[in-house]
Amino acid sequence: MNNPTDRAIFQNAWVVTDLEESCMKWVNEMGIGPFFINDYPYGTFDEVTYRGEKSDLSMRVAIAQAGNIQIELIEPISPKCAYRDSVPAGEKGFHHMCVWTHDFDSDLLYMENLGYLAANTGKIGEVAFAYFDARPLMGCMLEVVSYNENTVNRFEGIATAARNWDGGDPLR
Repeated sequence: MNNPTDRAIFQNAWVVTDLEESCMKWVNEMGIGPFFINDYPYGTFDEVTYRGEKSDLSMRVAIAQAGNIQIELIEPISPKCAYRDSVPAGEKGFHHMCVWTHDFDSDLLYMENLGYLAANTGKIGEVAFAYFDARPLMGCMLEVVSYNENTVNRFEGIATAARNWDGGDPLR
């Protein structure tokens, strides 16, 4: 199998200091929205690692669609996480691009054999994810997420909301 198993970047993500304020800047200055907000408290994810050690992960996330690219804004809660590896606490900045994987273990091995170590890994239900420290190659992290129909359908709902968005109810 060729790796990575899917090369189509579908998401760009930024770390932010205030989720709602950042969403509204995107809404008001770029006309992008609506944003769908989710909180992920500690204990949400299973099998979390940070730099190879057992860990936990907490964050707040907002997702919107801009044309073919999903916009993800992340307000990290965890002090030790992939987000803080490249964007220090109190700062904001571009963090990662995201691709699907159709064979998580194979892509994990492939990326690590190239020297791009997984900064964070975890699972939520059947969905596995990893943030690879690909900064030497692309200047940012690369997130790889297990392809699954439930997540694809959720993301398609967000994209549909953006296509038909009239500017109302920007935070959902």
